[in-house]
Amino acid sequence: MIRRTASPSVQAGTDVNLRGVLVAGEPSGDLLAARLIAGLRSSVDALQLAGIGGPAMQAAGLQTWHSMDALAVFGYVDALRRAPGLIRTWGNTRRQAIEFRPDVFVGVDAPDFNLRLEEQLRRRGIPTVHFVGPSIWAWRYERIHQIRRAVSHMLVLFPFEVDLYRREGVPVTYVGHPLAELIPMAPDRSAARTCLRVDHEVRVLALMPGSRESEIRLLAPRFLQAVQHLQRQDPDLQVLVPMVNQARKAQFESILARYPIQHCRLLQAPGATPIEPPASSDPCHPRAQSRPAGAQPAWPVGWQAMAAADAVLVASGTATLEAALFKRPMVISYVLSPWMRRIMAWKSGQQAPSLPWVGLPNILERDFVVPELLQDAASPEALAQAVWAALTDKALIQRTVQRFGRLHHALSRDTPRLAAQAILEVAHGT
Repeated sequence: MIRRTASPSVQAGTDVNLRGVLVAGEPSGDLLAARLIAGLRSSVDALQLAGIGGPAMQAAGLQTWHSMDALAVFGYVDALRRAPGLIRTWGNTRRQAIEFRPDVFVGVDAPDFNLRLEEQLRRRGIPTVHFVGPSIWAWRYERIHQIRRAVSHMLVLFPFEVDLYRREGVPVTYVGHPLAELIPMAPDRSAARTCLRVDHEVRVLALMPGSRESEIRLLAPRFLQAVQHLQRQDPDLQVLVPMVNQARKAQFESILARYPIQHCRLLQAPGATPIEPPASSDPCHPRAQSRPAGAQPAWPVGWQAMAAADAVLVASGTATLEAALFKRPMVISYVLSPWMRRIMAWKSGQQAPSLPWVGLPNILERDFVVPELLQDAASPEALAQAVWAALTDKALIQRTVQRFGRLHHALSRDTPRLAAQAILEVAHGT
Protein backbone atom coordinates (compact mmCIF):
# COMPACT_ATOMS: atom_id res chain seq x y z
CA MET A 1 0.00 0.00 0.00
CA ILE A 2 1.37 3.43 -0.87
CA ARG A 3 1.42 6.27 1.63
CA ARG A 4 -0.34 9.40 0.38
CA THR A 5 0.56 12.83 1.64
CA ALA A 6 -1.84 14.19 4.19
CA SER A 7 -4.60 16.32 2.70
CA PRO A 8 -6.59 19.00 4.46
CA SER A 9 -10.22 18.31 5.19
CA VAL A 10 -12.81 20.00 3.01
CA GLN A 11 -14.04 22.78 5.25
CA ALA A 12 -14.97 26.39 4.67
CA GLY A 13 -12.10 28.74 5.29
CA THR A 14 -9.31 26.18 4.79
CA ASP A 15 -6.98 25.86 1.83
CA VAL A 16 -7.94 22.84 -0.26
CA ASN A 17 -5.47 21.23 -2.64
CA LEU A 18 -6.13 18.26 -4.90
CA ARG A 19 -3.81 15.98 -6.81
CA GLY A 20 -5.76 13.64 -9.03
CA VAL A 21 -5.60 11.20 -11.92
CA LEU A 22 -8.41 11.22 -14.49
CA VAL A 23 -8.97 8.74 -17.33
CA ALA A 24 -11.57 9.16 -20.07
CA GLY A 25 -11.76 6.98 -23.16
CA GLU A 26 -14.08 8.60 -25.69
CA PRO A 27 -15.31 12.05 -26.80
CA SER A 28 -18.41 12.05 -24.61
CA GLY A 29 -16.26 11.20 -21.58
CA ASP A 30 -13.79 13.92 -22.55
CA LEU A 31 -16.55 16.54 -22.45
CA LEU A 32 -17.98 15.20 -19.19
CA ALA A 33 -14.55 15.22 -17.57
CA ALA A 34 -13.83 18.75 -18.78
CA ARG A 35 -16.98 19.94 -17.01
CA LEU A 36 -15.89 18.01 -13.94
CA ILE A 37 -12.47 19.69 -13.99
CA ALA A 38 -14.19 23.07 -14.15
CA GLY A 39 -16.15 22.15 -11.02
CA LEU A 40 -12.99 21.05 -9.22
CA ARG A 41 -11.09 24.17 -10.24
CA SER A 42 -13.78 26.37 -8.70
CA SER A 43 -13.71 24.31 -5.48
CA VAL A 44 -9.99 24.03 -4.66
CA ASP A 45 -7.08 26.39 -4.22
CA ALA A 46 -4.50 24.28 -6.06
CA LEU A 47 -5.33 21.58 -8.58
CA GLN A 48 -2.91 19.18 -10.28
CA LEU A 49 -4.39 16.63 -12.68
CA ALA A 50 -2.84 14.04 -14.95
CA GLY A 51 -4.03 11.01 -16.88
CA ILE A 52 -5.71 10.16 -20.18
CA GLY A 53 -8.05 12.54 -21.95
CA GLY A 54 -8.94 14.36 -25.12
CA PRO A 55 -8.80 17.96 -26.30
CA ALA A 56 -11.46 19.23 -23.90
CA MET A 57 -9.65 17.82 -20.84
CA GLN A 58 -6.31 19.09 -22.08
CA ALA A 59 -7.78 22.57 -22.57
CA ALA A 60 -9.10 22.36 -19.00
CA GLY A 61 -5.58 21.70 -17.67
CA LEU A 62 -5.03 17.92 -17.72
CA GLN A 63 -1.43 16.72 -18.09
CA THR A 64 -1.85 13.84 -20.55
CA TRP A 65 0.09 10.62 -20.31
CA HIS A 66 -1.61 9.09 -23.35
CA SER A 67 -3.97 10.36 -26.02
CA MET A 68 -7.58 9.39 -25.53
CA ASP A 69 -7.37 7.74 -28.96
CA ALA A 70 -5.29 5.01 -27.33
CA LEU A 71 -8.48 3.73 -25.66
CA ALA A 72 -10.90 4.28 -28.55
CA VAL A 73 -12.30 0.96 -29.76
CA PHE A 74 -15.37 0.29 -31.87
CA GLY A 75 -16.87 -3.03 -30.95
CA TYR A 76 -15.49 -6.36 -29.80
CA VAL A 77 -13.61 -7.17 -33.00
CA ASP A 78 -11.70 -3.89 -32.85
CA ALA A 79 -10.99 -4.46 -29.15
CA LEU A 80 -9.47 -7.88 -29.90
CA ARG A 81 -7.36 -6.46 -32.71
CA ARG A 82 -6.01 -3.67 -30.51
CA ALA A 83 -5.64 -5.75 -27.34
CA PRO A 84 -1.80 -5.65 -27.17
CA GLY A 85 -1.72 -1.86 -27.35
CA LEU A 86 -4.55 -1.51 -24.85
CA ILE A 87 -2.76 -3.80 -22.40
CA ARG A 88 0.45 -1.76 -22.71
CA THR A 89 -1.46 1.49 -22.17
CA TRP A 90 -3.25 0.04 -19.15
CA GLY A 91 -0.01 -1.15 -17.55
CA ASN A 92 1.76 2.14 -18.20
CA THR A 93 -1.17 4.15 -16.79
CA ARG A 94 -1.26 1.97 -13.69
CA ARG A 95 2.46 2.52 -13.10
CA GLN A 96 2.27 6.27 -13.65
CA ALA A 97 -0.81 6.60 -11.44
CA ILE A 98 0.96 4.87 -8.56
CA GLU A 99 4.08 7.02 -9.01
CA PHE A 100 1.96 10.18 -9.21
CA ARG A 101 0.65 9.51 -5.66
CA PRO A 102 -2.78 11.06 -6.22
CA ASP A 103 -5.35 11.99 -3.59
CA VAL A 104 -7.99 10.39 -5.81
CA PHE A 105 -8.41 8.53 -9.10
CA VAL A 106 -11.44 9.35 -11.25
CA GLY A 107 -12.41 7.00 -14.06
CA VAL A 108 -14.84 8.54 -16.51
CA ASP A 109 -16.96 5.86 -18.18
CA ALA A 110 -14.75 3.36 -20.18
CA PRO A 111 -15.60 0.61 -17.64
CA ASP A 112 -13.59 -2.21 -19.23
CA PHE A 113 -10.41 -0.15 -18.84
CA ASN A 114 -11.19 1.91 -15.75
CA LEU A 115 -12.76 -0.66 -13.43
CA ARG A 116 -9.71 -2.92 -13.69
CA LEU A 117 -7.46 0.05 -13.06
CA GLU A 118 -9.56 1.26 -10.13
CA GLU A 119 -9.47 -2.17 -8.53
CA GLN A 120 -5.66 -2.21 -8.64
CA LEU A 121 -5.28 1.36 -7.35
CA ARG A 122 -7.80 0.96 -4.54
CA ARG A 123 -5.85 -2.05 -3.26
CA ARG A 124 -2.88 0.30 -2.92
CA GLY A 125 -4.84 2.76 -0.81
CA ILE A 126 -5.82 5.25 -3.53
CA PRO A 127 -9.50 6.32 -3.28
CA THR A 128 -11.35 5.76 -6.53
CA VAL A 129 -14.37 7.49 -8.03
CA HIS A 130 -16.17 6.21 -11.12
CA PHE A 131 -18.14 8.83 -13.06
CA VAL A 132 -20.99 7.38 -15.17
CA GLY A 133 -22.25 4.07 -13.85
CA PRO A 134 -22.02 1.15 -16.29
CA SER A 135 -25.44 0.13 -17.58
CA ILE A 136 -25.59 -2.99 -15.42
CA TRP A 137 -29.34 -2.39 -15.14
CA ALA A 138 -29.55 -3.58 -18.77
CA TRP A 139 -26.52 -5.83 -19.39
CA ARG A 140 -23.97 -7.74 -17.29
CA TYR A 141 -25.35 -7.17 -13.80
CA GLU A 142 -22.63 -9.46 -12.49
CA ARG A 143 -20.24 -6.52 -12.91
CA ILE A 144 -21.56 -5.22 -9.59
CA HIS A 145 -19.08 -7.50 -7.78
CA GLN A 146 -16.12 -5.89 -9.54
CA ILE A 147 -17.60 -2.44 -8.96
CA ARG A 148 -17.91 -3.14 -5.24
CA ARG A 149 -14.22 -4.06 -5.10
CA ALA A 150 -12.99 -1.29 -7.36
CA VAL A 151 -15.03 1.84 -6.63
CA SER A 152 -14.87 3.93 -3.46
CA HIS A 153 -17.72 6.12 -4.73
CA MET A 154 -19.95 5.99 -7.81
CA LEU A 155 -21.26 9.15 -9.51
CA VAL A 156 -24.40 8.40 -11.53
CA LEU A 157 -26.24 10.40 -14.17
CA PHE A 158 -29.74 8.98 -13.67
CA PRO A 159 -31.92 9.07 -10.52
CA PHE A 160 -33.02 5.41 -10.71
CA GLU A 161 -29.40 4.23 -10.41
CA VAL A 162 -29.07 5.46 -6.81
CA ASP A 163 -31.25 2.73 -5.29
CA LEU A 164 -29.46 0.06 -7.34
CA TYR A 165 -25.99 0.93 -6.02
CA ARG A 166 -27.16 1.58 -2.46
CA ARG A 167 -28.82 -1.81 -2.41
CA GLU A 168 -25.51 -3.36 -3.46
CA GLY A 169 -23.51 -1.48 -0.81
CA VAL A 170 -21.72 0.91 -3.20
CA PRO A 171 -21.56 4.55 -2.01
CA VAL A 172 -23.27 6.64 -4.68
CA THR A 173 -24.20 10.23 -5.53
CA TYR A 174 -26.69 11.35 -8.18
CA VAL A 175 -25.13 14.35 -9.93
CA GLY A 176 -27.61 14.85 -12.76
CA HIS A 177 -26.77 14.63 -16.43
CA PRO A 178 -24.50 17.37 -17.82
CA LEU A 179 -26.44 17.40 -21.08
CA ALA A 180 -29.50 18.64 -19.18
CA GLU A 181 -27.52 21.68 -18.10
CA LEU A 182 -26.05 22.33 -21.54
CA ILE A 183 -29.14 21.90 -23.72
CA PRO A 184 -31.67 24.73 -23.28
CA MET A 185 -35.09 23.96 -21.86
CA ALA A 186 -36.73 25.60 -24.87
CA PRO A 187 -34.50 25.05 -27.94
CA ASP A 188 -34.91 27.66 -30.67
CA ARG A 189 -35.92 25.78 -33.82
CA SER A 190 -36.18 28.98 -35.85
CA ALA A 191 -32.63 30.11 -34.98
CA ALA A 192 -31.23 26.69 -35.82
CA ARG A 193 -32.96 26.70 -39.20
CA THR A 194 -31.66 30.18 -39.91
CA CYS A 195 -28.16 28.97 -39.11
CA LEU A 196 -28.46 25.94 -41.38
CA ARG A 197 -30.33 27.88 -44.10
CA VAL A 198 -33.32 25.56 -43.90
CA ASP A 199 -36.77 26.70 -45.02
CA HIS A 200 -38.82 27.56 -41.94
CA GLU A 201 -42.04 26.25 -43.50
CA VAL A 202 -41.05 22.70 -44.47
CA ARG A 203 -40.90 19.52 -42.43
CA VAL A 204 -37.37 18.58 -41.33
CA LEU A 205 -36.12 15.15 -40.25
CA ALA A 206 -32.80 14.64 -38.47
CA LEU A 207 -31.39 11.30 -39.62
CA MET A 208 -28.84 9.87 -37.16
CA PRO A 209 -27.68 6.36 -38.08
CA GLY A 210 -24.86 6.25 -35.51
CA SER A 211 -21.16 7.01 -35.32
CA ARG A 212 -19.65 3.56 -35.84
CA GLU A 213 -18.91 1.81 -39.12
CA SER A 214 -21.14 -1.14 -38.25
CA GLU A 215 -24.05 1.09 -37.22
CA ILE A 216 -24.02 3.04 -40.47
CA ARG A 217 -23.55 -0.11 -42.53
CA LEU A 218 -26.58 -1.80 -40.96
CA LEU A 219 -28.88 1.17 -40.32
CA ALA A 220 -28.27 3.68 -43.11
CA PRO A 221 -29.85 1.58 -45.90
CA ARG A 222 -33.02 1.07 -43.84
CA PHE A 223 -33.13 4.72 -42.81
CA LEU A 224 -32.69 5.97 -46.38
CA GLN A 225 -35.34 3.59 -47.74
CA ALA A 226 -37.68 4.83 -45.00
CA VAL A 227 -37.06 8.40 -46.18
CA GLN A 228 -37.87 7.34 -49.73
CA HIS A 229 -41.30 6.24 -48.45
CA LEU A 230 -41.72 9.47 -46.50
CA GLN A 231 -40.86 11.69 -49.45
CA ARG A 232 -43.59 10.06 -51.47
CA GLN A 233 -45.97 11.45 -48.83
CA ASP A 234 -44.15 14.77 -48.50
CA PRO A 235 -41.87 15.55 -51.47
CA ASP A 236 -40.57 18.68 -49.70
CA LEU A 237 -39.32 16.80 -46.61
CA GLN A 238 -35.81 18.03 -45.73
CA VAL A 239 -33.26 15.61 -44.24
CA LEU A 240 -30.27 16.62 -42.11
CA VAL A 241 -27.60 13.98 -41.46
CA PRO A 242 -24.82 14.87 -38.97
CA MET A 243 -21.55 13.00 -39.47
CA VAL A 244 -18.89 12.50 -36.78
CA ASN A 245 -15.90 12.45 -39.17
CA GLN A 246 -14.84 12.24 -42.80
CA ALA A 247 -14.60 8.44 -42.80
CA ARG A 248 -18.21 8.00 -41.69
CA LYS A 249 -19.30 10.71 -44.12
CA ALA A 250 -17.66 8.89 -47.04
CA GLN A 251 -19.26 5.62 -45.93
CA PHE A 252 -22.70 7.21 -45.71
CA GLU A 253 -22.30 8.87 -49.12
CA SER A 254 -21.57 5.49 -50.72
CA ILE A 255 -24.80 4.10 -49.24
CA LEU A 256 -26.71 7.24 -50.24
CA ALA A 257 -25.65 6.64 -53.85
CA ARG A 258 -27.46 3.28 -53.69
CA TYR A 259 -30.55 4.65 -51.94
CA PRO A 260 -30.86 8.26 -53.18
CA ILE A 261 -33.23 10.72 -51.51
CA GLN A 262 -34.11 14.34 -52.16
CA HIS A 263 -33.25 17.41 -50.06
CA CYS A 264 -30.51 15.65 -48.08
CA ARG A 265 -27.71 17.60 -46.38
CA LEU A 266 -24.76 16.03 -44.62
CA LEU A 267 -23.41 18.09 -41.74
CA GLN A 268 -19.87 17.73 -40.46
CA ALA A 269 -17.97 19.82 -37.93
CA PRO A 270 -14.73 21.29 -39.28
CA GLY A 271 -12.81 20.11 -36.21
CA ALA A 272 -13.11 19.15 -32.58
CA THR A 273 -16.19 20.46 -30.81
CA PRO A 274 -15.24 23.44 -28.63
CA ILE A 275 -16.52 23.62 -25.09
CA GLU A 276 -16.48 27.38 -24.63
CA PRO A 277 -19.66 29.29 -25.51
CA PRO A 278 -19.73 31.18 -28.80
CA ALA A 279 -20.80 34.78 -29.19
CA SER A 280 -24.45 35.08 -28.15
CA SER A 281 -25.30 36.77 -31.46
CA ASP A 282 -24.37 33.65 -33.44
CA PRO A 283 -27.65 31.97 -34.49
CA CYS A 284 -25.81 28.67 -35.02
CA HIS A 285 -25.28 28.39 -31.27
CA PRO A 286 -28.43 29.62 -29.50
CA ARG A 287 -28.30 29.78 -25.71
CA ALA A 288 -30.92 29.21 -23.08
CA GLN A 289 -31.72 32.68 -21.78
CA SER A 290 -31.84 31.43 -18.21
CA ARG A 291 -28.28 30.10 -18.28
CA PRO A 292 -25.39 32.14 -16.91
CA ALA A 293 -22.69 33.26 -19.29
CA GLY A 294 -20.34 30.38 -20.01
CA ALA A 295 -22.87 27.62 -19.33
CA GLN A 296 -23.73 26.76 -22.94
CA PRO A 297 -21.02 25.22 -25.13
CA ALA A 298 -20.71 25.57 -28.87
CA TRP A 299 -23.07 23.03 -30.35
CA PRO A 300 -22.03 19.86 -32.18
CA VAL A 301 -23.57 19.46 -35.62
CA GLY A 302 -25.83 16.73 -34.25
CA TRP A 303 -27.36 19.22 -31.84
CA GLN A 304 -27.85 21.74 -34.64
CA ALA A 305 -29.66 19.10 -36.69
CA MET A 306 -31.91 18.13 -33.78
CA ALA A 307 -32.64 21.75 -32.92
CA ALA A 308 -33.72 22.42 -36.51
CA ALA A 309 -35.74 19.21 -36.89
CA ASP A 310 -39.39 18.39 -36.34
CA ALA A 311 -38.53 14.74 -35.59
CA VAL A 312 -35.51 12.46 -35.33
CA LEU A 313 -34.81 8.96 -36.65
CA VAL A 314 -31.94 7.82 -34.46
CA ALA A 315 -29.73 4.87 -33.58
CA SER A 316 -30.02 3.79 -29.96
CA GLY A 317 -27.40 5.51 -27.82
CA THR A 318 -26.63 8.85 -26.19
CA ALA A 319 -28.16 10.69 -29.16
CA THR A 320 -31.60 9.47 -28.06
CA LEU A 321 -31.20 11.31 -24.76
CA GLU A 322 -30.00 14.41 -26.60
CA ALA A 323 -33.08 14.29 -28.82
CA ALA A 324 -35.29 13.97 -25.74
CA LEU A 325 -33.67 17.02 -24.15
CA PHE A 326 -34.31 18.90 -27.40
CA LYS A 327 -37.99 17.84 -26.94
CA ARG A 328 -38.12 16.22 -30.36
CA PRO A 329 -40.38 13.28 -31.17
CA MET A 330 -38.23 10.42 -32.34
CA VAL A 331 -38.11 6.85 -33.54
CA ILE A 332 -35.30 4.73 -32.05
CA SER A 333 -33.80 1.88 -34.02
CA TYR A 334 -30.90 -0.54 -33.84
CA VAL A 335 -29.71 -3.55 -35.78
CA LEU A 336 -26.92 -5.96 -34.82
CA SER A 337 -25.34 -8.48 -37.14
CA PRO A 338 -25.88 -12.15 -36.17
CA TRP A 339 -22.16 -12.41 -35.35
CA MET A 340 -22.29 -9.40 -33.01
CA ARG A 341 -25.44 -10.71 -31.30
CA ARG A 342 -23.61 -13.98 -30.55
CA ILE A 343 -20.58 -12.13 -29.17
CA MET A 344 -22.74 -9.93 -26.93
CA ALA A 345 -24.73 -12.89 -25.66
CA TRP A 346 -21.50 -14.77 -24.89
CA LYS A 347 -19.82 -11.81 -23.18
CA SER A 348 -22.85 -10.79 -21.12
CA GLY A 349 -24.51 -14.16 -20.56
CA GLN A 350 -27.76 -12.61 -21.83
CA GLN A 351 -29.68 -12.98 -25.05
CA ALA A 352 -31.36 -9.60 -24.56
CA PRO A 353 -31.29 -6.61 -22.17
CA SER A 354 -32.90 -7.19 -18.80
CA LEU A 355 -35.21 -4.20 -19.37
CA PRO A 356 -38.06 -4.01 -21.89
CA TRP A 357 -36.60 -0.80 -23.35
CA VAL A 358 -33.30 -0.02 -25.05
CA GLY A 359 -33.63 3.74 -25.65
CA LEU A 360 -32.52 6.00 -22.80
CA PRO A 361 -35.66 8.21 -22.88
CA ASN A 362 -37.88 5.15 -22.51
CA ILE A 363 -35.66 3.63 -19.81
CA LEU A 364 -35.75 6.87 -17.81
CA GLU A 365 -39.51 7.24 -18.22
CA ARG A 366 -40.15 3.52 -17.65
CA ASP A 367 -42.52 3.63 -20.62
CA PHE A 368 -42.54 3.43 -24.40
CA VAL A 369 -42.75 7.19 -24.83
CA VAL A 370 -41.27 6.82 -28.31
CA PRO A 371 -41.21 3.78 -30.63
CA GLU A 372 -38.31 1.34 -30.66
CA LEU A 373 -37.92 -0.63 -33.88
CA LEU A 374 -35.13 -3.16 -33.49
CA GLN A 375 -33.63 -5.91 -35.62
CA ASP A 376 -36.20 -7.39 -38.03
CA ALA A 377 -38.86 -4.94 -36.84
CA ALA A 378 -36.76 -2.11 -38.28
CA SER A 379 -38.08 -2.48 -41.82
CA PRO A 380 -38.13 0.63 -44.01
CA GLU A 381 -41.91 0.52 -44.13
CA ALA A 382 -42.29 0.31 -40.33
CA LEU A 383 -39.71 3.04 -39.78
CA ALA A 384 -41.46 5.32 -42.27
CA GLN A 385 -44.84 4.77 -40.65
CA ALA A 386 -43.53 5.57 -37.16
CA VAL A 387 -41.57 8.62 -38.34
CA TRP A 388 -44.60 9.98 -40.22
CA ALA A 389 -46.57 9.92 -36.98
CA ALA A 390 -43.71 11.70 -35.19
CA LEU A 391 -43.79 14.38 -37.91
CA THR A 392 -47.54 14.89 -38.24
CA ASP A 393 -49.55 13.59 -35.24
CA LYS A 394 -50.13 16.78 -33.24
CA ALA A 395 -51.47 15.02 -30.13
CA LEU A 396 -48.51 12.62 -30.07
CA ILE A 397 -46.09 15.51 -30.55
CA GLN A 398 -47.63 17.48 -27.67
CA ARG A 399 -47.55 14.48 -25.31
CA THR A 400 -43.93 13.76 -26.19
CA VAL A 401 -42.83 17.35 -25.65
CA GLN A 402 -44.53 17.44 -22.24
CA ARG A 403 -42.95 14.16 -21.10
CA PHE A 404 -39.50 15.23 -22.26
CA GLY A 405 -39.88 18.61 -20.55
CA ARG A 406 -40.47 16.88 -17.22
CA LEU A 407 -37.54 14.54 -17.89
CA HIS A 408 -35.29 17.51 -18.60
CA HIS A 409 -36.15 19.10 -15.25
CA ALA A 410 -35.50 15.81 -13.43
CA LEU A 411 -32.02 15.47 -14.97
CA SER A 412 -31.00 19.10 -14.57
CA ARG A 413 -28.57 19.57 -11.69
CA ASP A 414 -25.37 21.53 -11.13
CA THR A 415 -23.35 18.50 -12.20
CA PRO A 416 -19.85 20.02 -12.04
CA ARG A 417 -20.39 21.29 -8.49
CA LEU A 418 -22.05 18.11 -7.19
CA ALA A 419 -19.43 15.85 -8.77
CA ALA A 420 -16.55 17.99 -7.51
CA GLN A 421 -17.97 18.02 -3.98
CA ALA A 422 -18.29 14.22 -3.92
CA ILE A 423 -14.76 13.75 -5.29
CA LEU A 424 -13.25 16.09 -2.71
CA GLU A 425 -15.03 14.28 0.11
CA VAL A 426 -13.67 10.94 -1.13
CA ALA A 427 -10.17 12.34 -1.67
CA HIS A 428 -9.96 13.88 1.80
CA GLY A 429 -11.86 11.20 3.68
CA THR A 430 -14.66 13.46 4.92
